[in-house]
Amino acid sequence: KAAAGTCSVRGTGDLPDALGRIVAMDSPVYCPGVTELEKAAAPLFPVRAADYADAAVTVEEVFGAIAETGTIVCVSAGGRAVQAGLLPAHHVAIVRRERIFGTLDDLFAAVSGAPPTNITLVTGPSRTADIELTLAIGVHGPEKLDIILV
Repeated sequence: KAAAGTCSVRGTGDLPDALGRIVAMDSPVYCPGVTELEKAAAPLFPVRAADYADAAVTVEEVFGAIAETGTIVCVSAGGRAVQAGLLPAHHVAIVRRERIFGTLDDLFAAVSGAPPTNITLVTGPSRTADIELTLAIGVHGPEKLDIILV
């Protein structure tokens, strides 16, 4: 099966265009509005969900990414709910280029002083084959993951 996701590199000024190409504007979107990028993105969506549990899509700036594995890093610090990117069927993760860590060890070195309560590492859309060895996507998390590097 296809990866069920994309990664695009944009400037911060191109974020509205990138989001418009990825997110169906008639879908309920949860955007936490915690960071400046999220605050800029939230008004772009005509149908907004007040809670991630009611959303079809979560658009959020994540803590960072790990280059070695293509993994995004979600944390529970700063008023964020880690589940926001795990519950809806589509997760759009915004990653700042300066928050790309080379390896997992580099990530842990960066958070060693004050680690968040929870760190979730996501490497692609949720997939499992533990039921009758049949591949299923979206069982334990989003079935689609799009990453925008800014």
